[in-house]
Amino acid sequence: MSIPNLLAVIRLILTPVAMILILHSPGDHRYAIAATVVFVIAALTDFADGYLARRWRITTTLGAFLDTVADKVLVAGAMLALVEIGTMSAWPAFIIIGREISIMGLRSVAALDQSTVPPSIWGKSKAAIQFTAISFAIIQFDIVIVGWRLDQWLIALAVVVTVMSAGDYFSRFRAVLTPRDRES
Repeated sequence: MSIPNLLAVIRLILTPVAMILILHSPGDHRYAIAATVVFVIAALTDFADGYLARRWRITTTLGAFLDTVADKVLVAGAMLALVEIGTMSAWPAFIIIGREISIMGLRSVAALDQSTVPPSIWGKSKAAIQFTAISFAIIQFDIVIVGWRLDQWLIALAVVVTVMSAGDYFSRFRAVLTPRDRES
């Protein structure tokens, strides 16, 4: 297994660890710190695996699959744990997870036509902002700006960029969703 693929697998393994730590964090800041550290390490593997795969020119179908799934699992797992402990509203989690499912569906339909939906700058920005927002939501700094905690503002920003990213993908790749005759 290549190092980039191994990093994606590590991200998958770290997700339930981060979730357990998040679920134990209410009332014990040590768990919040540990959860944040684990989550940030997992998030950094996302940037490292893509960078290494491109640099070493070892991009593979398995690697693209692992990277995509690991990212979605990490974000969804952390958000679900945050919703469970009451740190995050279910609505941002629903919007972000819904976007991820929608884009995976778009990619699946594109694959039927032997097309690809490559990552965009919006998608990469979305990932960085989501990882940052979730990290702040886990650690819960007591910084209030105009009635909202800093992490709430960052989650709101993540939702906006997530929706804009989805709009960009569906706008650029709407042709894969238009009716055409398919050979059986």
